[in-house]
Amino acid sequence: MKKFLTPILLISIVFAGCGGDDSNNNNSSGFGGFGSGNFGQRATSVETSDITIGSISEQVRSFGNVKAQNVISVVPQVSNRITDMYVDLGDTVRQGQTLAKIHDVTFRDQLAQARSQLQQSRIAVVRDSSEYARQQSLRERDLTSSADLEIAEANYQSSLAQYESARSSLTQALENFNNTEVKAPVSGVITSRSLETGDLATTGTEIFQIASTKGYESRIFLPVSDWRAVKIGQDVNLRISNESNVSARGIVSRKSPQLDETTGLGEVVITLTSIGSDIYPGVLVENIINITTKERAMIVPRSALVEQVETVINPETNTIDLERTYSVFVSKGDSIAERRELDLGIEQGDRIEVLGGLLPSDDIIVTGQSGLDDGSRIQVASGERFQAPQERQIGQEGRSPVNNRQDILANMSEEERAEAREKMQDMSREERMQYLQELRAQQTSSADSTSN
Repeated sequence: MKKFLTPILLISIVFAGCGGDDSNNNNSSGFGGFGSGNFGQRATSVETSDITIGSISEQVRSFGNVKAQNVISVVPQVSNRITDMYVDLGDTVRQGQTLAKIHDVTFRDQLAQARSQLQQSRIAVVRDSSEYARQQSLRERDLTSSADLEIAEANYQSSLAQYESARSSLTQALENFNNTEVKAPVSGVITSRSLETGDLATTGTEIFQIASTKGYESRIFLPVSDWRAVKIGQDVNLRISNESNVSARGIVSRKSPQLDETTGLGEVVITLTSIGSDIYPGVLVENIINITTKERAMIVPRSALVEQVETVINPETNTIDLERTYSVFVSKGDSIAERRELDLGIEQGDRIEVLGGLLPSDDIIVTGQSGLDDGSRIQVASGERFQAPQERQIGQEGRSPVNNRQDILANMSEEERAEAREKMQDMSREERMQYLQELRAQQTSSADSTSN
């Protein structure tokens, strides 16, 4: 699957006033980044974050509507006016329950007529059967002719045929009469009602739709790359589009063997195995299919990435191609930003797997990195300290550690400042704070001795 095709917009927040000594000594050093090649460069305030080690999944995402696995169309078997409606939209019905009543006077008369015809046919069969038996007895005693026997047999066979026809007519008339009561073929919920009391119901015209309550499914249509990656049996999380939590779970149960020739998309059917209270037929959900999962992967946020786009001219095809590469900046000693080119892997939302270019112990810069270059001086800030200078309180009680550091260095000679910067170059943040406190204590002690 293609990844990172959308350019990443990174907002650079540059803080002014966080570095620089007074203009008399012409030094713009900030908090950190004291290499000899960085004198005169203002430090950029940034935020850093640890690299996450955890699981990440390659996913296919697509939207689809939840549907009942079986939706049954209820169509009347006889045509006539509807006299009664017993159910409405949303009603739960059981199999065999009467849903509507069709005017049945005509069908009742037809049933009575069929019963009379069957009774007449039964009487004719008895009569002709007796005559045929009598003719057989007379023929055995040579008291009648063969022609009379054949006529009696023919009459008997004709009566039997008429009887069978009358019985079939009675069966059809009884079925038509019973079909004047429209019954539910399955248990489920009424999802559609097309006719009202007094409407003419005709065979082939739908009256109700019933959604079976035995299960739900979601059907999605995927482009060829995603369709090829999806396999039957893979786990699926379903989430209602305006909610953040998983609303249902399911598995890939069926997959079309071919793509639609018009759209080029392949159909995938997801059977829901567990559902929440917000899942019902028709609701739009995002289907998240986990293709592969990696454990203990190095993961960075998408916002930390810096995208570089280069234009490449292909002389063979005389076309211009865009090559995209991605990198992050790493904080070195909380004072220098180092660019790292990345080899990226799985993308899951705003989380991206790093295959190469970083170490698990690196601190990556997540805010303020778009304005940096390799080797830029930085000031690591977080929480309340990472804000615009005008939002800082002014006064002795509101002094930031950076300003405290500048005050300390401002009271030192050029040689002492250079020596202090060199010492702090390889120090951690905590060690620098401790060192600055010791310098302040020494300056305070010297000032007290001078005044005495």
